[in-house]
Amino acid sequence: MEVLEAIKTRRSIRKYKATPVDDKTIELVLEAARWAPSWANTQCWRFIVVRDSNTKAELAQALLGKVPGAINAATDAVNNAPVVIVACAELGKSGHFEGKPSTDKGDWYMFDVALAMQNLALAAHSLGLGTVYVGLFDAKKVASILDVPPGFCVVAMTPLGYPDQEPKPRPRKELPEIVFYDKYRGQKV
Repeated sequence: MEVLEAIKTRRSIRKYKATPVDDKTIELVLEAARWAPSWANTQCWRFIVVRDSNTKAELAQALLGKVPGAINAATDAVNNAPVVIVACAELGKSGHFEGKPSTDKGDWYMFDVALAMQNLALAAHSLGLGTVYVGLFDAKKVASILDVPPGFCVVAMTPLGYPDQEPKPRPRKELPEIVFYDKYRGQKV
């Protein structure tokens, strides 16, 4: 699949078939994540591949709703997808120079992990798999469930499997709404 086609046709998938995803396919999507760019090539990301149904159920219980008491839309996906990939980050590496943050953005691990997860999602889509980026969860609870060591944090997770739905594209803003030349609010596209 051509890259621009993959970008335009990838969708967030929340319903999955029970069909298992083989190790080689998982390795391919993780290989795509591994090749993402990162601050000074620090590659702060780490990935945990979860197949165990009890562990997936615990991860689903760590999801938070948009308001207290609400159910997260990704709960069924985390419970039922054959695989959940949890992305973690090593703290204090990305965006740092000589042990100190180098910019006003602080630790860049969120940027780097997002780039790796985008590669993973696009590679998965190109292989006929679905993903949905999940970020609304109790990260400390997930870290405890997965024995994430100190110095690392849980950033995001995605169910991974063969889609059992075909969502329609969501609207996108037109380029003139988001692109400016020379200065913000300067000449538009």
